[in-house]
Amino acid sequence: MGTKTAAILFTACLLLSACTATKPESAATSKQQDSVASDSSNSAKDQSSVSSPKSSSKQAGSDDHNSAGKTNAQNDKTSESNETGAATSATTNNKMYHLNKAYNVIPNQQGTEKKVVLLTFDDGPKEAAMINKIIDVLDKHKAKAVFFVNGYRVKEHPELLKLIHDRGQPIGNHSWDHIVLKNKSEPEVKKQIESVQKVVKDITGQAPVFFRPPHGAGGDVGRMVAKENGLLYMTWSVGSLDWTMKKNQPNKTEALLKNVTEQLHPGSNILMHELPWTAEALDSLLTRLEQKGYQFVDPQSIEVPASK
Repeated sequence: MGTKTAAILFTACLLLSACTATKPESAATSKQQDSVASDSSNSAKDQSSVSSPKSSSKQAGSDDHNSAGKTNAQNDKTSESNETGAATSATTNNKMYHLNKAYNVIPNQQGTEKKVVLLTFDDGPKEAAMINKIIDVLDKHKAKAVFFVNGYRVKEHPELLKLIHDRGQPIGNHSWDHIVLKNKSEPEVKKQIESVQKVVKDITGQAPVFFRPPHGAGGDVGRMVAKENGLLYMTWSVGSLDWTMKKNQPNKTEALLKNVTEQLHPGSNILMHELPWTAEALDSLLTRLEQKGYQFVDPQSIEVPASK
């Protein structure tokens, strides 16, 4: 009996020793698994923090901006898309306004100033003296305006385009030849728009981000080509009617002021031209707008489509 008992005790000790020897490896494996789980959890938190600004950012009311919002939501599915979406969101968050379907300037968030106007000048660049006079008035009122230029004029006087750019005013695309685009073929519309993009970038180093079709008639093809080139398509919501005035017409300044103020409303997108009487009336117009409590929106604060 003594020998059998000793054998049993010896066997039990061997088994106990074997079990004890496996515990450290098992514990180490468990710690590694916990570490992996923790990393996965932190990774998920990191992705959540990247997605959060995007989901909280407010999209503008137009169909295009709603579509952009849906695209951002889909991009949350991968970390690579999260990074792209976060960059897009950061750009969007820096923009305070968008244009609605009536081409009025609309705040992106509550609390942003609503009583603003967008100033624009079409059909240039024409003359250095007139451009300087207009920009002198803009500077006096701490205002910016989009100068929508025609390619054929830029080709004739590239120094005038550079003058506008060097004086800190945004440049917009008004097509090459100032023709009605809505009935033109896609290749012709692309040439009219993209040739202006190229010449402006070659001269100033920056391609336009705003597009206004001549005569306010771009058609579906014009909209499509503008969007493909990262351009915000717009016409206007308040016309100064300066283009209908004649050189010898009396009281042009008062007529221009009346035309604008009778249509004036928060978010007005005001169409003017590089014309002598408009340059002459501009100081009075901007003073009148300020007296009515309006501010001049910086075009750079308006959302534009993402470039492809």
